Amino acid sequence: MNTATKLGAYALGLAAAFGSAAGIGTIVGPVGATAESGDHGSAHSGHSGGTAEETGTPAPGGLQTVQDGYTLNPETTTVTPGKQTDFRFTVTGPNGAPVTRYTPLHGEKLHLIIARRDLSGFQHVHPAQVGGGVWSMPLTLPDAGTYRFFTDVRPEGAKRQLTLGTDVSAPGDFRPEPLPAAERVAEVDGYEVALAGDLVPGRSSKLTLTVSKDGKPVTDLQPYLEAYGHLVALRDRDLAYLHVHPDGEPGDGRTAPGPAITFYAEVPAAGSYRLYLDFKHGDTVRTAEFTAVAGAPAPSPQSTSPAPSSPPAGEPEHGDHEH
Repeated sequence: MNTATKLGAYALGLAAAFGSAAGIGTIVGPVGATAESGDHGSAHSGHSGGTAEETGTPAPGGLQTVQDGYTLNPETTTVTPGKQTDFRFTVTGPNGAPVTRYTPLHGEKLHLIIARRDLSGFQHVHPAQVGGGVWSMPLTLPDAGTYRFFTDVRPEGAKRQLTLGTDVSAPGDFRPEPLPAAERVAEVDGYEVALAGDLVPGRSSKLTLTVSKDGKPVTDLQPYLEAYGHLVALRDRDLAYLHVHPDGEPGDGRTAPGPAITFYAEVPAAGSYRLYLDFKHGDTVRTAEFTAVAGAPAPSPQSTSPAPSSPPAGEPEHGDHEH
């Protein structure tokens, strides 16, 4: 996704662990499942992760470099801040050989998410395969600091999608930025993105993100990565990772191209997160960024009424919602 601006989230609260499907992500175990399966705990052909019970992996997503025998191997873990470099890496399989074949996840064989340890400097990009299992991309880390790199991949033959993480350093005078305060509205390039709904630890929560420009609702969002919105959440301090996708998809006959994008997420505990919402409009992908505090809802803007934390009457609960 676009490195200049990306998928954001609002003063909703995301916490220590999320449900596993991309419409309901889970930070307990692998993350990034799509919200298109009625069984949120099952694997999906898109970003499917599986629950902790299924995987036996209680660690939050992205905290591990090795998962199911697959390993993320950067050719270098140190780059010069502010200078573009040809960043290369491989994913090796249980046999130690570089993986060369992947099952696409939302239109891409590999998603690379980057954020500095203070949750600034977010990038979502898609490197290119250059042969022999090597991935390559032009990389610029703008400021000094330690950055966390996450790869969302599903090697061909792997039982599920994997989220592998590693640190890359940009040596220099590191001055961490404080975590921005939680708010209901984020602005990017003249667009406003507003959040309705709150994440309540321990239950499925409906979150509606509404995009507007110049005070008018945007009703012609463009598909990006097979969706109208792409949401990433990183937990403060340890950078546990959640990758979710919205309810519905372009062309399904029921999902409108804006202004609202709906997600379902489940968090078991309170905590602070940085959320990144990617959306595409006018042939450009932009990222709206938010701080979310689970268990402590931020005040609502006058123009936006928060949606209820639990699904209203007539809507299915987390376990049986049809995405």
